[in-house]
Amino acid sequence: MPFRPWPPWYPRPAGPTSRRVERAFSLLTDLPAPLAYALLAAGAAIENILPVIPADTFIVAGGFIAGLGTVHPVGVFGVVWGGNVGGAIAVYGAGRRYGPSFFRTGPGRRLAGERRMERLHAFYRRWGLVAIFLARFLPGFRAVVPVFAGVTQLEPRRAIPPMVVASAIWYGALLQVGYLGGDNLDVIAATLERTSRGLLVASVALVVMIAGLWWRARRKTSRHRRGIDGDAG
Repeated sequence: MPFRPWPPWYPRPAGPTSRRVERAFSLLTDLPAPLAYALLAAGAAIENILPVIPADTFIVAGGFIAGLGTVHPVGVFGVVWGGNVGGAIAVYGAGRRYGPSFFRTGPGRRLAGERRMERLHAFYRRWGLVAIFLARFLPGFRAVVPVFAGVTQLEPRRAIPPMVVASAIWYGALLQVGYLGGDNLDVIAATLERTSRGLLVASVALVVMIAGLWWRARRKTSRHRRGIDGDAG
């Protein structure tokens, strides 16, 4: 579908984030309200499977067109919240149903051995609720943390509430940015870009920290095995 030209009363934005906001705005305003709701819900849900989907951009654009009266803000919030939580619960359920056998007898055995899975279970038993809550704000981790919550058999009563609450906070904030942005799309795009950059930095830092802990644990295990072999010799 061709994008509608940028409204002449708005300054032409620059930069990749601004261009994404422009494309999302053009696409959503070209759609009838029911299709716009469906696209927003689908984007929020699919993000749990394909983190590269720019769901945040579409949701901010959804808040913007809600401010123009094209769709209702409560309706936008309802579909993106429901879509995101539904997608997160789906991947959590898939991890809970298929994850244990995948890591116990399937190809996952090469990715995470028995000792690593024991440590993962211990982590989720202690920090699962906090990890799930914080992951809803971090790109990439949104798609990973619920899956492993299911793999480790974290109870639904502990796994689902943080998804529901954190998604409500995050998507409510994004919609508010778009809805209250008025006619200043440059400010909206700049706010989204700063937020996305900060969350990306936080995600990368967390990945580095996790990789460091994994490498440290791997070295410790390797030294322990060498010590056992030496004693046996």
